[in-house]
Amino acid sequence: MKMNIQDQVFLTATDLPFNRNHLDDEFQLLRPDRDPGGEGYWLLLQGMNVLVIEQGSELMMPYGDNPMAAVAGSPGLYVGQWRGKPCRVVSVAQAVPLATELRAAHLRAPDQPLSLALLSLAGMGQMILHWDAESRHCGNCGGEMVYLPGEWGKECRNCAARHFPRIHPCVIGLVVKGDEILLARKGEWTDGRYGLVAGFVDFSECLEEAMAREVMEETNIKITNIRYIGSQSWPFPSQLMCGFVADYAGGDIQLNDHELAAAGWFKLDDLPTIPPKRSIARYLIDCAGDYIVRD
Repeated sequence: MKMNIQDQVFLTATDLPFNRNHLDDEFQLLRPDRDPGGEGYWLLLQGMNVLVIEQGSELMMPYGDNPMAAVAGSPGLYVGQWRGKPCRVVSVAQAVPLATELRAAHLRAPDQPLSLALLSLAGMGQMILHWDAESRHCGNCGGEMVYLPGEWGKECRNCAARHFPRIHPCVIGLVVKGDEILLARKGEWTDGRYGLVAGFVDFSECLEEAMAREVMEETNIKITNIRYIGSQSWPFPSQLMCGFVADYAGGDIQLNDHELAAAGWFKLDDLPTIPPKRSIARYLIDCAGDYIVRD
């Protein structure tokens, strides 16, 4: 049965897809060296898709033997227990044809066929595979990296340097000016679609400073009264999106750094196409009514 995320009501940012909150009842994250062996579930990730089977009205990970074992090129990495059974994540090359019983479910589809738990687990798997691929060689000496026992970390065989998963903090903000909000769009987005100003935290910045800088750099707008609202894990490939609301403090819109194709002020009853509900951008926009100034 399809679960249309567009129909979901997320009461807090913690409830958004990809946050660990959705895994508490079904998944326990464990270390790669704790694999107990035996049959288990297979989290098969192929690009932006997770490969699943249909079981009644539910889409599930395949259980038992890995149906892509002959072509996956990897035995899989143990990541924990799903519904009390071992769960292993596998990266499947894009060009590999699927086993007949499998279907691909896109992780960013607005009409989402996956449960929030499986969607969030697949997002975690994406982050793990990204880090595993990016940490094969030591950043200090280029030596081979091996997993540390009992930890989500790796150690260099050559110089013994230790490296741990890298989660990249980003800021994203709802800027309010009277009864309008600031929306912006990038050139590569679908025509007419707008979102919020966002960007990576820079050296020595706190989150609020990063938010003020990003808005100024991208739109020439000064902001004040910056307040934290909530955050979302964003596994594309490994971000933590930290959401804020802020008040307009001055300036006219200018696209200073050429990252944006357009930006403008919009009333809530006359919004352009905005992000789907799977994202903290949409969550913040949906909360805008709590922050705008009404006559």
